[in-house]
Amino acid sequence: MKRYSAFALVREALRDHSGWKRAWEKAQPKAEYDAIIVGAGGHGLATAYYLGKNHGITNVAVLEKGWLGGGNTGRNTTIIRSNYLQDPSAAIYEKARSLYETLSQDLNYNVMFSPRGVMMLAQTEHEVRGYKRTAHANALQGVATEYITPERVQELVPIIRIDGPRYPVLGALWQPRGGTARHDAVAWGYARACSAMGMDIIQQCEVTGVTQENGRVTGVETTKGAIRTKRLGIVVAGHSGVMAEKAGFRLPIESVALQALVSEPIKPCMDVVVMANTVHGYMSQSDKGEMVIGGGADGYNNYTQRGSFHHIEETVRALVETFPMISRLKMLRQWGGIVDMTGDRSPIISKTPLDGCFINCGWGTGGFKAIPGSGWAMADLMAKDAPGPLSAEFGLDRFRQGRFVDESVAAGVAH
Repeated sequence: MKRYSAFALVREALRDHSGWKRAWEKAQPKAEYDAIIVGAGGHGLATAYYLGKNHGITNVAVLEKGWLGGGNTGRNTTIIRSNYLQDPSAAIYEKARSLYETLSQDLNYNVMFSPRGVMMLAQTEHEVRGYKRTAHANALQGVATEYITPERVQELVPIIRIDGPRYPVLGALWQPRGGTARHDAVAWGYARACSAMGMDIIQQCEVTGVTQENGRVTGVETTKGAIRTKRLGIVVAGHSGVMAEKAGFRLPIESVALQALVSEPIKPCMDVVVMANTVHGYMSQSDKGEMVIGGGADGYNNYTQRGSFHHIEETVRALVETFPMISRLKMLRQWGGIVDMTGDRSPIISKTPLDGCFINCGWGTGGFKAIPGSGWAMADLMAKDAPGPLSAEFGLDRFRQGRFVDESVAAGVAH
């Protein structure tokens, strides 16, 4: 792999950029691999990368029915935080956040990680108590957060209105080292690193079936032919239920659309990420000046990747009271992604009833922030055929045993 650097940029500028190579090789499937990952989004590519980096497994294929990073990885609002209440959640999200800190250096690819800080507004007395509790829990977990006053919120976000008539700002849970990253660059950086290790990234290759013998996976059927493997990782987000059915088991998840939108670009006015969970809206400003706005998931199961009017109405109406200036902005574009939701709003990183088949899903609306930690934990599970410290509490058996990791209540919001 040719390393990117300032010197390489100058050298290529002097020769009309004729020496740049493809970021990742265009591959055709081989007959057999040591491991196959289904899904070339952030989680799938991170799994492949850490299989190679941490465990030396490089005879790996990453299969994608569409194009690399074309699913939820390219359709989110890029928030990165780890201030969760439950210990297992805080552990895996903090692992991910800490990996994001050095991801550009590790991948030799600028993922544009911006630790600008994330605040979650407390706009009811219930939220005040909840966020103070979370701040205490985070202190015990080693996650750096703090509960801040309304005056401090106003200082950090000058455009905010803290004395709203319905939902005044009573404080906020503040994580200074949270932030954002460039979603496409995360996928591209992992893909480039995987390709450099000799892994095959195969796009436009849909998995149509999973072959098995005596209860163990033997390979997959695809639109590009049959491929043999003894390790299969399913990492396909909102389509996890569809893939699980092909492998012969069911998952306790439901798929719904999560929508977002961006405004026209404006001058810099907000350099932190703000989440307002009472009205269920969140906002940040991109490097291009667009206000990135998101809200809650649709209230019904669906597989759409398009926006809808009711989302604009509900989300923007809720945010206008707290941020009056956005009422004057024009919407630039709107989109949706398909998220997979579990009953306890926590992920599944688990072995499955099919021996040799592993599943990583259920991240709901918070998948982007978890990509490095998720890939680390999934790679560990696939390499050792046993759950590691990050994935042990997220097994499928928790739903049968009733030991939920309930973040829907603990976090107040599933993002």
